[in-house]
Amino acid sequence: MFTEILSALWFFLPSGVANATPVVAMHVPFLKDINYPLDFGKSFRGIRIFGDHKTFRGLISGMIFGFLVVMLQVYLYNVSEFFRSISWLKYDQINWVLFGLLSGAGPLLGDAIKSFFKRRMNLKPGATWFPFDQIDYILGGIFFTLPIIQLIWWRYVLIAFIWFIIHPISTVLGYILKLKDSPI
Repeated sequence: MFTEILSALWFFLPSGVANATPVVAMHVPFLKDINYPLDFGKSFRGIRIFGDHKTFRGLISGMIFGFLVVMLQVYLYNVSEFFRSISWLKYDQINWVLFGLLSGAGPLLGDAIKSFFKRRMNLKPGATWFPFDQIDYILGGIFFTLPIIQLIWWRYVLIAFIWFIIHPISTVLGYILKLKDSPI
């Protein structure tokens, strides 16, 4: 079971890193100006589609870091028996470039879709919406990588469980590091 937990962490790591990237990217000076909203400032039925907090900067930085993590995984997979043993992917048999980009885009687009519904419910950006704030990126990461690989159903459950637990830990860590305004 320990190997399956490591495999779940390894498999979803590009999406997990991508999900955290926008919080870091907004503090990088030369990226601050790339703050254009994904919804182009448009509204649907008088309410912003996603809001100002879902930006192209976040999406692009997440895609880049998702790709970079997969690139590192491919390297480690090729040079280490350990990483081959915990990998659910055979990187030499998939389009790992596309997998990296989708692993990066999925969590952020999942978060944007959740924001669409959050706005419809009149919840402010940053307001807690449990459990959707914790699972949006997981569902997005899983959904967007389905064209590349389909896992056994219980592995998706394991991924969701592990990364659901990791989410609040990373959120508090982001707050402690002053990358986030709230520990929630």
